[in-house]
Amino acid sequence: MRASRMLSILTTLQARGRVTAPALAEACEVSVRTIYRDIDALAASGVPVYSDRGAEGGYRLLDGYRVRLNGLSQSEAGALFLAGLPGPAAALGLDAAMIAAQNKLMAALPETLREDAGRMQERFHLDAPGWFGEAEAPKHLRAIAAAVLRGTLIKIRYQSWRAEKQRRVAPLGLVLKGGSWYLAGQVDGSVRTYRVARVLDCTALDDRFDRPASFDLGAYWQAATLRLEAEMHPNVAIVRLSSFGVKLLDALSQPYVKARTQLEETMDADGWRIARIPVGKTSWHAAAELLRLGPEAEVLEPADLRDKMAEMTQAMAARYRAVRKARRQHTLSQPTKQS
Repeated sequence: MRASRMLSILTTLQARGRVTAPALAEACEVSVRTIYRDIDALAASGVPVYSDRGAEGGYRLLDGYRVRLNGLSQSEAGALFLAGLPGPAAALGLDAAMIAAQNKLMAALPETLREDAGRMQERFHLDAPGWFGEAEAPKHLRAIAAAVLRGTLIKIRYQSWRAEKQRRVAPLGLVLKGGSWYLAGQVDGSVRTYRVARVLDCTALDDRFDRPASFDLGAYWQAATLRLEAEMHPNVAIVRLSSFGVKLLDALSQPYVKARTQLEETMDADGWRIARIPVGKTSWHAAAELLRLGPEAEVLEPADLRDKMAEMTQAMAARYRAVRKARRQHTLSQPTKQS
């Protein structure tokens, strides 16, 4: 266990440069005191690891020192090949580089691990877009990705839901979700999210920007996603559901709604259950979402949503009755065939 941890410390220092003891302790899930002992052991074994004092201090390896790793485990080798995503890599223009890197890694692996790595590629596949959807191929994705890597500003013309806008953006990172690419970009000191497919024009600028030291793309995206989903479902509806309605709700709900729906265990005399369901901002949006459940759901509260459900279902019934009546009249007006 200690040998694996010390190897992890070495690879972390090699990859990140200067790293503090608390950061190493968090990464290895041990105490800071344990990291101190491991660092002393590495130094005693001849590894040139040094400590820099001060607010910006930490541990680092001697400049130019590299750890040569020849001992990948079976699961580690397989994981490296599972991480290769051909679709996203091609979208970013990195498909050829990814294939070349995998070929080099395969050639470097011992014979005993090559079969396992190849099996991983053959038997696991990631299809990023959701069901019945296709992955987007935004026109300006590669230009934006290049700016993200260079750390240079871009000027974009963007089509939002409300209007077309011009923005000078510091591109901090790209996220692929459900087959769509999103840009996390800093504008006027705040980080915002842009759907890359809605970028109408993109001009790469030579101006560099200072990337916020505290910015974490994964943490930002998680917080932004939760915030957006909460904004889209700020209200709660109390709904009575049949047993089939409960199954429909589970099958048709978005993950955010599903996770936050509160369903009572007890049933009434008809076998129906009460649920508290997050719904949209307006009664129209909420009714549109709940209409998917058909006659297997009855809105109890709020009153304005119950009224909107009645209004919309009555309008739909009237429309279909009119169509059926017109079809019947058309049929009756047709001359009957004489035998």
